[in-house]
Amino acid sequence: MTTLSIRHLKEIIQRYDLKESHTTIELSKKDKSISIHTKDDYSLSQSIDILQTKFIRRGMSIKVLKLNEPEPASGGSLRQKIDLRSGISKEDAKEITKLIKESKLKVSAQIQDEQVRVTASKIDDLQAVQQLVKDADFAFPVQFVNYK
Repeated sequence: MTTLSIRHLKEIIQRYDLKESHTTIELSKKDKSISIHTKDDYSLSQSIDILQTKFIRRGMSIKVLKLNEPEPASGGSLRQKIDLRSGISKEDAKEITKLIKESKLKVSAQIQDEQVRVTASKIDDLQAVQQLVKDADFAFPVQFVNYK
């Protein structure tokens, strides 16, 4: 795991109520997870709130963050692991294709690995599908790539 730089923890370090919390945030690119280690529930919830705010400011969906249960660590402190989602599962892909097929638009939807590929003869149909998926508000993040 690599510890995020102090620049990323600047808000936690500068906040008066979190100064003595000894909070650390570690990013594991290999496991695609973030680990927060802090002294109590309050510091943990505030750290998660700051992290979510940073994601929103960068235009990223907070649905990417999958919060696990906090677990006790040494010295009475808490540790929480946050998994980062990438791609979509087979069940989620089936849910998207089902929604597209029920819409009766003239498009073709295929599941390919961790994505759903939608093809159509008209770009207007693709835009309609994109709007349909955006409006569905799934419990997982969706991203649109490559108009052709």
